[in-house]
Amino acid sequence: MSLTVGKMQKYLEEKYKRTKPEELKNTQRYFLKLIEEIGELAEVIRKNQRMEDGNIKGTIEEELSDVLYYVLMIANTYDINLEKCFRIKEELNSELERVEKRQELVELKAKYLGKKGLVTELTANMKDLSIEEKKELGQLVNLLKNEVTEMINSKQQALEQQELERRLKEEEIDISLPSRKIKRGSRHPFQRIIEDVEDFFVSMGYDVVDGPELETDENCFQRLNVPLGHPARDAQDTFYIDEEYLLRTQTSSVQARTMQANTEKTPIRMICPGKVYRRDDDATHSHQFGQVEGLVVDKDISLADLKGTLEMFAKKMLGENTKVRFRPSFFPFTEPSVEVDVSCFKCGGKGCPLCKQTGWIELLGAGMVHPNVLRMGGYDPEKWTGFAFGTGLDRLAMFRYAIPDIRYLYTNDVRFLEQFDRKDEENEVK
Repeated sequence: MSLTVGKMQKYLEEKYKRTKPEELKNTQRYFLKLIEEIGELAEVIRKNQRMEDGNIKGTIEEELSDVLYYVLMIANTYDINLEKCFRIKEELNSELERVEKRQELVELKAKYLGKKGLVTELTANMKDLSIEEKKELGQLVNLLKNEVTEMINSKQQALEQQELERRLKEEEIDISLPSRKIKRGSRHPFQRIIEDVEDFFVSMGYDVVDGPELETDENCFQRLNVPLGHPARDAQDTFYIDEEYLLRTQTSSVQARTMQANTEKTPIRMICPGKVYRRDDDATHSHQFGQVEGLVVDKDISLADLKGTLEMFAKKMLGENTKVRFRPSFFPFTEPSVEVDVSCFKCGGKGCPLCKQTGWIELLGAGMVHPNVLRMGGYDPEKWTGFAFGTGLDRLAMFRYAIPDIRYLYTNDVRFLEQFDRKDEENEVK
């Protein structure tokens, strides 16, 4: 008859139930005897005393049997299924060897150490034990739990190390290989326009001035001769923050600030490029776009000065063959006012759908500074005159590079931006 650990436990339990039932719970005695037998086992191992001629007395074989006997008896006192414990550890070892992923390890941990795990089940009969026995059983189960935990943690570390080695291998760089060509970036056409506009006016003695995008109603409208209730305010479709503050609809507010800040009232030559905001969003308009406005205040400034400046500006930005025309118009902050058209970049002035068969496209608005604006800026209109102009930087970029839709400027598509490399500009602008 073959014996298993489970059968041996069952045999000893049945034997003591018949002969010495009081001994079944004598845990302390069995533990002390186990220690004694381990000492005797150590001694016979030192002497290498083996069983001969069927005589087992005082041999390694005898002492191993005694050790096993008391181990089984201790297990019986706590209702521990030793065979199940052995199976748990063996199964765990086997399953750990097959684990290759972290998730599998998580599931395995739950299987053995979870609320309904195999190790936890060993305490199922704890409710039937005394307080002292519960304490001792808990300690033994905790030892097993700690060992299982250590085995799982060790496997986790091994998996992490394997993952690290895999990643390092994948990311390994062969320094002997030729280097890859680094793709050169491209400056945005909007930025190019700003730089070229600034270069042109700086070369003519203008200052480049900046101002806040969150502006007061006074600087954005009132000091530009657009009082409260003026219809132009409705046409602007302004983004108001409150009754006093708004997102500037034009960089002209910087002109108002510059005139106020010039306490000595000396001549002014300035441009103010920057972002402005309006409630527009279609192929030719954006709710946020770039604008550049210029202001000249000096003595004996005439409309001829304005005309000459803008003609030079248009030809510089759009090419020497660009034609320019001036049309009378109206703006609250200039008097007289003009609108400036340039020959259509698509048809060269011959007429096409883009220019509505006129051969002209509006570029900017301009005019002589209104006396009221000069007066509110602290300048005597009897002594000082000036001119102002403004255009959209986005519109200027569209004309210069023949861009059909303003929204292309805000896509940040590399394929789009690459078209505007400096090396190509000579071919694009003639």
